[in-house]
Amino acid sequence: MNQSDRYKAAGVDIDAGNRTVDLMRAAVRSTYNAQVLADIGSFGGLFKLDHLPAAPVLVASTDGVGTKVKLAAQLGRWQGIGHDIVNHCVNDILVQNARPLFFLDYIASSKLNPEQVAAVVAGIAEACRVVGCALLGGETAEMPGVYADGAFDLVGTVIGLVDQREIYPHSSAMGTGDLIFGLPSSGPHTNGYSLIRRLIADKELTLELADGQTLADALLQPHRVYVNEINRLQAVGVPVHALAHITGGGFVDNIPRVLPESLAAVIDLEAWPIPPLFQQLLAWGEMELIEALRIFNMGIGMVVIVPSSAGPQLSQILEDAVLIGRLTERAAAAPAIAFE
Repeated sequence: MNQSDRYKAAGVDIDAGNRTVDLMRAAVRSTYNAQVLADIGSFGGLFKLDHLPAAPVLVASTDGVGTKVKLAAQLGRWQGIGHDIVNHCVNDILVQNARPLFFLDYIASSKLNPEQVAAVVAGIAEACRVVGCALLGGETAEMPGVYADGAFDLVGTVIGLVDQREIYPHSSAMGTGDLIFGLPSSGPHTNGYSLIRRLIADKELTLELADGQTLADALLQPHRVYVNEINRLQAVGVPVHALAHITGGGFVDNIPRVLPESLAAVIDLEAWPIPPLFQQLLAWGEMELIEALRIFNMGIGMVVIVPSSAGPQLSQILEDAVLIGRLTERAAAAPAIAFE
């Protein structure tokens, strides 16, 4: 038995790894721009920093798709989770007003399936192209004994850029009466799937929801990205004070992260219709809405805070934005968010 056969017998197939690279090569290269100085297969990705602002700040974020990958694997739908990981990371740095420069991915499994990995990377590349981000590099790991048979993990890192003078939130500009707008989500995005999988364990994924989607389709909708919406606001001078990405921790944990200690958010729970998927999950789990607001995004994926004077203009530019609340003075020891 030669060395490669012994390694394959131990659970690592070098030939499958090389085939994976061949299958993803065109997708990765499709994201390249003039700043990318090294091709796929280099030991390190090279990215030239051009056209820097006066006070350049690099912003980095790493995240994972979590247990949504198990549902994707169950249904054999791989490309969407590539969008999930890019859009989640890009939204996170967007909260600080950064725009993505390049992205790195990490894909790990118990046994490498080149076609599956290539489908994931195709989704990653497509999402990168949408936001003008280069897929600069990554790692594909085959680790028998670490991951259970059939298990799959997907992690990504984005590096973005912002001028230090433009970093959000603009805490000193925020005040009582500021308006809180919500931008709709496409579904649970990439959060809450451990609970979701428990709630749907005995349910048919072909079940049709009230909006006509099947349960499977609703659960695997890719994470929405909000770069274009914020670009449109900034292009016409809408004074954005803060953004909040509604991810793990829901409304309860994420909105307070961008507020100064002197202010609290008051959210009107009747301001937007709860999407049918979330209504169904609440019913199956016998959950109160207040509990769900700390787990799921409940149909709102990004929050935009602007002065009251900018509300009409924002509503005109972003037709699907919903006014969901306002900022008020926060009393000592009072919570940073309240619901009414």
